[in-house]
Amino acid sequence: MLEKKKIFIWIIPLILLIGFLGNAVYAAGHQESSNVKQPSALKGQFHLDDVVKIYVPSTYNGDQPIDNTPFVNRSLEKFTKMFGGATAIEGTGSWLSDNDQLIKEKVTIVYSFAEDLDKKKINQVVAYAEYLKEEMKQSSVSLEMNGKMYFIE
Repeated sequence: MLEKKKIFIWIIPLILLIGFLGNAVYAAGHQESSNVKQPSALKGQFHLDDVVKIYVPSTYNGDQPIDNTPFVNRSLEKFTKMFGGATAIEGTGSWLSDNDQLIKEKVTIVYSFAEDLDKKKINQVVAYAEYLKEEMKQSSVSLEMNGKMYFIE
């Protein structure tokens, strides 16, 4: 009987410990799941996952300042026809020359959000960037897709 009491005395704290640990694990998991964003007013709303940006330079032949408005307008028209809409924003780009000189120039970023950025549309955008590069006599034109920058050379 004494032997059974010793086992009983050890089993009760063990069961309580397991219960306590189990409750702590459950509470931690429940707290973690409560940190997950709850459905918002945007749930179920139409959205676009892909974004395409082309950086329209403001120079011709690499270093001759020009009014890039016709190129920006052409890019807006091209992207609007391809993706249903486009936006242009002004910025300043910079890079280091071969002799470590800082070169800055005005740039206009034309971008569109896309519902389905398939291989055909990507090829059309790259072809347009190549056209813009040749037309503006640039060594490359920057093209950004879903946060990745490409230099079309």
